[in-house]
Amino acid sequence: MNAAVATPSAIETAALRSDRFRLEREADWKRLETIITRMEKGRLRGLSDDDLLALPALYRTVASSLSIARETSLDAATLAYLEALVQRAWFVVYGPRSSLGQWMRRFLGGGWSAAVRAIWLDVLIALGVMVAGAVVGWLLVSHDPEWYFTLVSKDMASARVPGASAQVLRGTLFGQSGQEGMSVFAAQLFSNNAQVSILAFALGFAFGLPSLLLLVQNLSVLGAMAWLYYRAGLAIDFAGWIVVHGTTELFAILLAGAAGLHIGRAIAFPGARPVLQSAAEAGRRAALVMTGVVLMLVVAAMLEGFARQLVDHTPGRFVVGTFMLVLWCAYFFAFRGNAGLTRQP
Repeated sequence: MNAAVATPSAIETAALRSDRFRLEREADWKRLETIITRMEKGRLRGLSDDDLLALPALYRTVASSLSIARETSLDAATLAYLEALVQRAWFVVYGPRSSLGQWMRRFLGGGWSAAVRAIWLDVLIALGVMVAGAVVGWLLVSHDPEWYFTLVSKDMASARVPGASAQVLRGTLFGQSGQEGMSVFAAQLFSNNAQVSILAFALGFAFGLPSLLLLVQNLSVLGAMAWLYYRAGLAIDFAGWIVVHGTTELFAILLAGAAGLHIGRAIAFPGARPVLQSAAEAGRRAALVMTGVVLMLVVAAMLEGFARQLVDHTPGRFVVGTFMLVLWCAYFFAFRGNAGLTRQP
């Protein structure tokens, strides 16, 4: 009997508590809902300066109300209303301010180039390491040709091995204009280069050292192959074969390694800032660079899969490769655009 009487009393108490909770805070909820509704409908002119200034505080107030409502187990209708309101407010206060198209215009219109210029020191260091890697590969193979088989995998070497005749090596550079499946080869190249670039970037957290070692390893392969063609008297033709896509591909790998090194330097030498803050700032800048690296690798794969086969002579390949190099350098180091970016500390 007593239990039967207590149950309605408990329900009434809970309902009273829920009503009191709503009445005390409902004015803020309604004001926030009105502001959000107008902003969602694009009626910004109808909002006063006081409403815009109050928006962050109102959002925090409603989020706090939701937290209290969950802890005190208020009625389901109040919880559902607050959850929906907080979600809508979050997108207004913290959500993206532009569409993908607008972001791309800012990115290509100066954001990417500014990010690359901001890590100029890391780019120079990575460039020096890449050149050193190519020199190391050349010197190792020139002193002992057996190093060639250590540096160059069998799949990559194919007929390009020490002892191969100049005619065989020339056949790997020319006469492929009618080759089928070029798009498949381009996709394979994109996958391989993307893997190298992502690794060079991702390993940067270890003070950038693994990124630099990866650059040395990859460029030593190029140095070994350059020596092979040089011995056969095909150095210029090999350079043209590489440059048609290499000025884009190697530039992308250079930027990926520099981005990883930039993060590593920020961790190792944070300066007066906390390590986490320094790493976070460098990470955002490096991530912007890496977004562009992906686009460069797509372009490199297209040049590898099509331009190098269709342009079957060395002068034409040098024209294409040089044009791409000038284009990238002009964009990164001469083009300023209208996108600002935090400068490198």
